[in-house]
Amino acid sequence: MTDSASTFDLHRPGLLRVAYRMLGSMSDAEDVIQEAYIRWAQADRAAVRVPAAFLRRIVTRLCLDHLKSARVRREAYDGPWLPEPVVEEEPVEDVTLPLMLALERLSPLERAAFLLHDVFGESFEDIAASIDRDAAACRQLASRARTNVRKERARYAVDHEHGLEIASAFFQASQGQGTGHLGALLAEDVRFHADGGGKRPAVARILEGAHVVRRALIAITRLREGPPKLVRYGFVNGLPGFVTREPDGILQTTALLIEDGLIRAIYVTRNPDKLRHLERTMH
Repeated sequence: MTDSASTFDLHRPGLLRVAYRMLGSMSDAEDVIQEAYIRWAQADRAAVRVPAAFLRRIVTRLCLDHLKSARVRREAYDGPWLPEPVVEEEPVEDVTLPLMLALERLSPLERAAFLLHDVFGESFEDIAASIDRDAAACRQLASRARTNVRKERARYAVDHEHGLEIASAFFQASQGQGTGHLGALLAEDVRFHADGGGKRPAVARILEGAHVVRRALIAITRLREGPPKLVRYGFVNGLPGFVTREPDGILQTTALLIEDGLIRAIYVTRNPDKLRHLERTMH
């Protein structure tokens, strides 16, 4: 059992990346990894030639099963839906937050084929074994997915330091410390997404346009019971942003899509269910 556990632990980080990008939920991804370990422990490992491929196949199938029920839950979701935030010192840019939202438009099989091939570099022959389709069908699935998400792939690389400088300027301005500068940071077609999940107050729809978003941000600042406490700056799902401790004591993440030096989209996660995993690392 020790050899079994050590082999699985060796592949766990990569498997967790696959599961999280498939599901958009770190808690669900961790559940999938736990179930995958149980199946790995029960498997005839003498018959397993390539443990990494075998484990990825298990995780992919578990994720496909999970997505069938997840889609039903998200159709009934209260307000805009955002993936659970992952906060890192350096951005992992293979799947940024806008692309994760675009993946929601795909069927589970399209999502699997696209991620496994375009992001994780698997061959269509290996993907075929994971999703029970032939290689030609997997190629078609990935091609359809690629067409649907093409415009959400990262197009303009933002210098990491400059991105964090804009995040800092936005945080200061949005807290009433120079709201006159707020408008200068926003692109004319900026979009504002806030995910409260029905658990905390949040804007109930996606807002569009610099004037509308600026007014909403100023109103939110005035309605707060007190100033938030900045926990840290960092990269939230590959985008510059920050984590705050709100006046109610719960964490909140803000991610910024920046293009040509302006903020094109703001993604705020307030649903406490999606922030629990951050409590282990944020103090």
